[in-house]
Amino acid sequence: MKRIILTGGGTAGHVTPNMALVPALQKKGFDIRYIGSYEGMERKLIEDINIPYYGISSGKLRRYFDLKNFSDPFKVMKGYFEARAFMRKLKPDIVFSKGGFVTVPVVLAAKHKGIPVIIHESDMTPGLANKLSLPSASKVCCNFPETLKHLPEGKAVLTGSPIREELFQGDKEKGLQFCGFDHTKPVLLIMGGSLGSVAINNAVRGELDTLLKKFQIVHLCGNGNLDKSLEGTSGYVQFEYIKDELRDLFACADLMISRAGANAICEILALRKPNILIPLSAQASRGDQILNAASFEKQGYSFVLQEEDVTEESLLNAVNTVYEKRADYVHAMEQSKLADPIATIMGLIDELVK
Repeated sequence: MKRIILTGGGTAGHVTPNMALVPALQKKGFDIRYIGSYEGMERKLIEDINIPYYGISSGKLRRYFDLKNFSDPFKVMKGYFEARAFMRKLKPDIVFSKGGFVTVPVVLAAKHKGIPVIIHESDMTPGLANKLSLPSASKVCCNFPETLKHLPEGKAVLTGSPIREELFQGDKEKGLQFCGFDHTKPVLLIMGGSLGSVAINNAVRGELDTLLKKFQIVHLCGNGNLDKSLEGTSGYVQFEYIKDELRDLFACADLMISRAGANAICEILALRKPNILIPLSAQASRGDQILNAASFEKQGYSFVLQEEDVTEESLLNAVNTVYEKRADYVHAMEQSKLADPIATIMGLIDELVK
């Protein structure tokens, strides 16, 4: 039996694409194992889908001064030797790395053992962990045409991001029923990320009466951001977080407002949902969401509104503009070459295993 080690951790964005590959790998007869950090969020996500999990020591790699910069290199070194031991024990045919700091020792250990490695870079420009791993990779997958120039020639492949199968199995009627909606108005789905966005939440709620004249609204507002004064408002439902019902909410959405994380926007693209992207500001991130959003806007997939420009008026104008031109956005997304990321990535895996 062919064996593959998946690795990635630190955020859900470094785990869910790996999870999206699991059904296709199982259909191909792969024995799947996962290497992550000792107690990272990835452990529970992977163990919940019954994939054997192996923890290693993991240190963060920082570009800024921090006292932990003196201790974390030793954690990374420990993780490297632990990963080498797992390579000897598990004898994988291939490693697939989705990124995050825990992957660096795993990729280096695989390289030491002569095991082929595929890296997936979600954002426009490679993060530090993937930059360190690039020399050890056989192939590097990416989501954006612009990313190809930042990657080694001959290794880079434009694949898109693996999308969970269940997202394509949503039921519009179940989504409407879950929210208490009907068919009289289109549905606007707002996703501000797991922590929510103060700017997005305030702008939506400030124009709620106007928006509700035209839309029914599902607002995923983030942890601790529910507004109890709005409970019971007709046509408006709010949740901190949604898991199992998300596919049904996607199915019933006619228009979306979202952050511009790579996985989120690739899901929007795959589902062909007209959308407004509000990327995290450069002050709150390394600016990757701004670049991601700019690429989608250039390709005609999205309308972009910068966070510092979000007001009640600008958000309302964006919603009206995109809804009126929704057919143009859907048409542009239908022309995307990233039609089947899982099939493309599986082709690379089969090629390297052979």
